[in-house]
Parts: sequence; C-alpha cells; structure tokens
Amino acid sequence: MIAAHTPAFWRVTLALSLGSVLTFTNLYTPQPLLPLFSQAWGVTPVHASLLVSLTTLTLSLSLLLYGPLSDAIGRRGIMLVTMGVTALCSLAMAFAPDFPTLLALRAIQGLFIGGLLAVAMAYLGDELERDAMILAVGIYISGNSLGGIAGRLISGTTASAWGWEASFLVTGCLSLVILAVFAWMLPPSRRFTPKPLHPAGLARDLGGHLRNPVILLACLVGGLNFLVFINLYSYITYLLSAPPYHLSSFWLGLLFLTYLSGTLTAGISGRLVRGRSQPLAMAAGLLILMAGTLLTLVPRLEAIIAGMIINAIGFFLTHSQAAGWVNRNARQARASATSLYLMSYYGGASIGSFYLGPFWGWAGWHGVVLGAILMLGLALGVALRLRALERSGVELGLAEAIAEPQAGGC
Repeated sequence: MIAAHTPAFWRVTLALSLGSVLTFTNLYTPQPLLPLFSQAWGVTPVHASLLVSLTTLTLSLSLLLYGPLSDAIGRRGIMLVTMGVTALCSLAMAFAPDFPTLLALRAIQGLFIGGLLAVAMAYLGDELERDAMILAVGIYISGNSLGGIAGRLISGTTASAWGWEASFLVTGCLSLVILAVFAWMLPPSRRFTPKPLHPAGLARDLGGHLRNPVILLACLVGGLNFLVFINLYSYITYLLSAPPYHLSSFWLGLLFLTYLSGTLTAGISGRLVRGRSQPLAMAAGLLILMAGTLLTLVPRLEAIIAGMIINAIGFFLTHSQAAGWVNRNARQARASATSLYLMSYYGGASIGSFYLGPFWGWAGWHGVVLGAILMLGLALGVALRLRALERSGVELGLAEAIAEPQAGGC
C-alpha cells in the first residue's frame, strides 16, 4: 500500500484534491448569480434558488448508488465518467434557451456530481496505508472548501464582466482541463477487489442505521444545520444586490470568502473538542450560527459580513462534529452510515429554499432570519437530545473514535 509522503502518495492526494475542486466548483457556480437569473428569466427567488437546491437533491439521491456500484466495478472509472459528464453539463448550461432547460441540466448534473464524493474516500482506503489516508483525507477536504469558494468567485467575477452564460462556459472549460490532469495523475487501482452487489444487505445496513437513534439524530442535526447555512447565502444575495447595498455579482462572489473562517474551524475542531462531548460541541456550533444570523439584521454591510463569518464558524463546527459522531458510533457498515449522513446533509440543503421562501415573501430578510432561528432551535433541541442519550449510554457504538475528516463540503 502507498505510504505517506512518497511520490505516489502526493500523486494520488493531489489528483483527488483537484477532482474535489472540480466537483464543488460546478456544484456552486450558480449561487452568486441568483439575482441575475431572476432578472433574466423573470422568476422568483424561490424558483431561482432551485438551481442550487435541485442539484443538491439529486446529488443526495445519487450517493447511495455510487458507493455500492464502485465496490462492484471499480473506483477510477466511475470518477472519470461522472466528472466528465459534470463538466459537459456546465458547458451545455451556457447555451440553455430557457429556465426549465437550465433546471433540467442542473438536476442531471447533480446525479453525476455525487460520483467523486461517494467514491474518493473508498479509493483512498483501498490504496493508502492508514496513516497516509488520514493525512490525504485532510488535504482532500481542503479541496472541497476551495472548490466551493472557487466556483462562486469564478462565476461572480465572470458574470460581472460577460454575463451568466460566460460563468458556465468558463467553469465547463476549466473543469475539462482539471479532468485531463486528474486522469493523468490518478493511477489505476492496484488493491481493489470487486465485490458482488447485494441490495438486500445494503437495505439491511441502512435500516439498522435508521433504527439507531444516536446515528439518526446526528444525521438530522447535520441536515438542519446545512439547510439553514447554505440557503442563508442564497437569500442574502437578493438582500445585498438591492438598495441600499447594490452589490454586483462580482462582490456577491467575494462574499463567499467568509467560508474560510469555517474551513479553519473544521481543521482545528478535532483538537478543540477532544475529550469533550461531541453533542455539546454540535449545540455550541448551532448557538454560534444563531448569533451570526441575528447579527446580519444590523443594516450595515460590515455587520452582515461579520455575521456571515461567524455563521461559517458555527456551521463547520457543528458539521464536523456531527459527521465524526456518525463515523464513531456506527457499529458496522460505516460507509453506508456516512452515505446516510451525506444524504441528510445535502437533502437538507435541497429543501431549505422551499422552507425559507415563504418567510422571504412575508418579511424579506427579517423573515428569513426568523425562519432560520426557528429551524436552528429545532436542531439545537435534537443535539441536546443526543447529549442526553450520550449521558445515558443508549445504543452508543463501541468503535474507537477515528480522527478523520468527513467527505462533506460546501
């Protein structure tokens, strides 16, 4: 197996990190452009936000497919094909004749974006030694965050100069270049052993996780956490593009640099929480996210930006601990437990625009903040219930905690 810090290690790690950048760049390209789509197509904020939420929905549904499929037919081929289709979908979006076509392409793209997310960790597990894998996963997760930021920056900057169509064109062309480098760098699997598909076994594993309250509640926390966080960014683009702020798509893209505070938090959260209660850490993250959201009510741009920076800290603290908790407490079939968490995570994002839409229509940004606080209050209650289960020892798995970052990203 591949050891840490060897040339083969860096080749694999950098290839998968580039693949992660491609994946999240494509996933979040439309988000800073939502006000432009409303103007171009005459659609409401709720309908425009479907360009993000519909993609995360089909992405979440695809996650249960690619893992078992890769166990049967291999990892590398699935990643190459799905990344290629992802890039081609972005190129096709640049020429979409109407909004329904654009939505359909985004839904299709979501089905293929899930390919790398579901398979990359399994590839690393096959090919790398354990210590090397822990190091590689940390670098790979950084690619998740960088890709999410890059997608928004590239699209916002490009659309400001040449229109939204150019954003998809640039993203698609860049993705094809990254795909070529990925295919050249990533070596064929050498330690992969095919396994037959057993749908009944997969269903049995999933059912076991759904009956385990400490896993199910953590998945719920992760989904509610992402439901609020990602959709706050969608609706705040409408707030900041309107008077008195009048921010262009370029500046709206720069707003997503506030994610960097969360990226740093995710990197050090394991050390901060070590030896302490993970459910209490989730609750603390949710309270921080509430505080940042309330700060955005101050009608000054600097206060809104500060609020979004605080939001990212709270979100990533909760997300990293919820995902780690699921991994720690899965008695068996950890891969399917992680897939269930990611389904909840991206599924939450997909319904957030529908949940917050009526609040926006009722009272604008103040309504969105109210809706967010109500949902975060529910998530806080779930986290505290998880803490009660932790103290009572109900159904806690005996697996040793493994300090590995999880594959989710934004």
